[in-house]
Amino acid sequence: WLADRFYAWQGGRWALQNAYLTEHLVHRFGRDASTAAWFGVLALWLVARLRPGLSEWRRPLAYLLLSTVLSIALVSALKSLTDMDCPWDLSRYGGANEFFGLFSQRPSGLARGRCFPAGHASAGYAWVALYFFFLSVQPRLRWLGLSVGLGLGLLFGIAQQLRGAHFLSHDLWTLGIAWSA
Repeated sequence: WLADRFYAWQGGRWALQNAYLTEHLVHRFGRDASTAAWFGVLALWLVARLRPGLSEWRRPLAYLLLSTVLSIALVSALKSLTDMDCPWDLSRYGGANEFFGLFSQRPSGLARGRCFPAGHASAGYAWVALYFFFLSVQPRLRWLGLSVGLGLGLLFGIAQQLRGAHFLSHDLWTLGIAWSA
């Protein structure tokens, strides 16, 4: 339903697929900023390992590093296994492929789909781990941490939906994976 509305709102095409805001600012810069944040946490963890006065930060920072990378890796691995198309690949939305459900047999010769769950949204939703990080080091900031992860995931996910790269269900599954990791 939502993809239908986004597609119709853009004039029956994915007009925002290559737009500066959605493609360059949110998609590319957002991905790079999330990666830079991960390396920033890695640097903090390395400093905490070297300084005895910061020893209480080692485990929470290690958890944050592992949780974020695990959720992104799980989403990436599932993308290679689920064989689902992006909206922009489907004939309903101007593409060439018919829709095949998650457990449906795809015709031989049809290129593999690599769209489910939502890889880009995982770069945002991975940061819901900040909730648990702050719960262990500064409990009063846990809701702020959760808000950051949810906000980034929503921003990345909605931008990708506007581009025709994902359905809402792709993003919701990605959030579930990130929360579980």
